[in-house]
Amino acid sequence: MSLVFEKQIEVTEQHIDGNNHVNNVQYVHWVEEIAGEHWDFVKHKTEFAEFSWMLLDHHIQYKKQVYLNDIITVKTYPKAPEGIKQPRKVEFYCNGQLVVDSSTLWVLVDMKTRKIKRLGSDWLENIQS
Repeated sequence: MSLVFEKQIEVTEQHIDGNNHVNNVQYVHWVEEIAGEHWDFVKHKTEFAEFSWMLLDHHIQYKKQVYLNDIITVKTYPKAPEGIKQPRKVEFYCNGQLVVDSSTLWVLVDMKTRKIKRLGSDWLENIQS
C-alpha cells in the first residue's frame, strides 16, 4: 500500500488574504486537515482506530504564492517513526511546482487513557491495503 495520500483544492475567496494570495494561516489549516483525512482513510487498517494524533511540532516553508482559482495538489505521507514521534510531510503543488513544504511531528494518543502510544519502528509496514 502506498502511504501517500493526496487531494486537490481549488483556491476560493475564503482562502485569500489582503495581499491577494493564499493566506499563510490557511496552509497551516490544510496541513492539519489533510493529516486528519489521511488518518481517517487508513486507521481502520490498524489496531489504533480509536486513537487520535496530536501535533507537537510544525515547520513550514513558503516557496511561491498561490492565487484565486488556482488548483493546489496536496500530498502527505508519514516518514519513519522517531521514538514516540511520528514525522509527516505535507507538500503543496501548483502547476507542478512545489509551493509550500511542511514537516510536522505527531504523537498517537489513546483517547481513553490520554496516554501517548509508543509505536513500533515497523508499524507503517504493517498497514495493509
